[in-house]
Amino acid sequence: MSFDHLLVEFITWFVFCYFIALNVGYLTLNGFALRALRRKGQEMFMAELPRAYSGLEPPVSILVPAYNEEASIAASIRSMLQLSYAEFEIIVVNDGSTDATLEVLKREFALLPFPEAYRRQIPTREVRQVYRSTRYPNVRVIDKVNGGKADSLNAGINVSRYPLFCGVDADSILQRDSLSKVTEPFLRDPTVVAAGGTVRVANGCQVSGGFLTRVGLPSNTLALFQVVEYLRAFLFGRLGWSAMNGMLIISGAFGVFRKDAVVLAGGYRVNTIGEDMELVVRMHRLLRARRQPYRIEFVPDPVCWTEAPEDLRTLRNQRIRWQRGLAESLTANWGLMFSRNGGVPGRVAFPFMLLFEWLGPLVELGGYAFMIFAFFTGLISWQAFGAFLFVAIGLGILLSASGLLLEEMSFHIYPRGKQLLALGAIVILENFGYRQINAWWRLIGMWRWATQREASWGAMQRRGTVKDAERAADGTKPPN
Repeated sequence: MSFDHLLVEFITWFVFCYFIALNVGYLTLNGFALRALRRKGQEMFMAELPRAYSGLEPPVSILVPAYNEEASIAASIRSMLQLSYAEFEIIVVNDGSTDATLEVLKREFALLPFPEAYRRQIPTREVRQVYRSTRYPNVRVIDKVNGGKADSLNAGINVSRYPLFCGVDADSILQRDSLSKVTEPFLRDPTVVAAGGTVRVANGCQVSGGFLTRVGLPSNTLALFQVVEYLRAFLFGRLGWSAMNGMLIISGAFGVFRKDAVVLAGGYRVNTIGEDMELVVRMHRLLRARRQPYRIEFVPDPVCWTEAPEDLRTLRNQRIRWQRGLAESLTANWGLMFSRNGGVPGRVAFPFMLLFEWLGPLVELGGYAFMIFAFFTGLISWQAFGAFLFVAIGLGILLSASGLLLEEMSFHIYPRGKQLLALGAIVILENFGYRQINAWWRLIGMWRWATQREASWGAMQRRGTVKDAERAADGTKPPN
């Protein structure tokens, strides 16, 4: 047997084993998620009964970093003001916006300068002014020099008054009970230091009075693909890891943290583009090193709705940033994987993220390219190529379908038959081009991290879905 033949056989088996291991890993997470959802379903039977801790929930500071968010900031804050929660404050951090974000806030919430002393526990860029609403006593606005989202969150933590804080994106819409549900882990278990909720795509939904009143699907195909992505990522990805206390990421769009634990960890890291994941991984590493009992949980039913990109350029930039943020989060916390007390986060979740999420785009695209080349040049048989397609695409469809199935079994957010048919079609179609181009964008993110090109979140091209929908509900025609 020649060396070339041995090399082809080795690469073929490596690609097969990689894709099999990837899908088996996700199917295992799916099993853990299904088990957790069954327990959640049993708890939901008791949801209508009076809660023993109703009204005794710990007060929460909601931190809303805002950079050029004039299109949706007012609607988002109004929705948060109507949350069904005992005691909370809203701190909007205007991070040097160049549009009319601050002016909109001043007009909509009647802001006045409010000089106050606060403890600067985490270093941040200069705070120009703190404002307080004369209409809503629990609303304050920080106007600061631009420093990025992480710096804005750190400034909000410094000014916040309460033991828990909730980071929410400025374009997000929360359901009325979202905050009360996402804080439940802190009431059940005093060792909980962080909890995250589900993020869903708001495109195509109807909003009135700052709240989502009708669930719909986006007409834009790219946004529709992302609906299925979010279902898969949250319902069996994060829920599966949470069941093992190995969740390494809480979405920056919706997560609650114990403030003292975050301050002890040093706050958000400002020199990374994935500050949300990096903080969670660092907290795992530091708490494991101190052998301190703790839990980081995912709660599937509190929902945060957010606008998804509807054009290729914005989506591409988002995925490149996400991949670079993943690389920065892992490489900044190697100690978690090599710690003697790493547990599930260090010995299972970290290697999984390293092999299948960080290095995944390189192996996946390389595997596709090699197998196609080998098939058309006669290096492998059609049976081997067919088996590869089944593993790479067939099991991918199965994973997406399982995410949709978990959604229907548990929450049934999309009840109409046409919606389910559309999502079912996307479950299949996303495996023929969409996932591959996402892998290419992620590979670009890896390259930019490796070459240390300057990183920036840039400007998110928003259509103002939340604001436009609210105007439509009020009978006002949206601007052209």
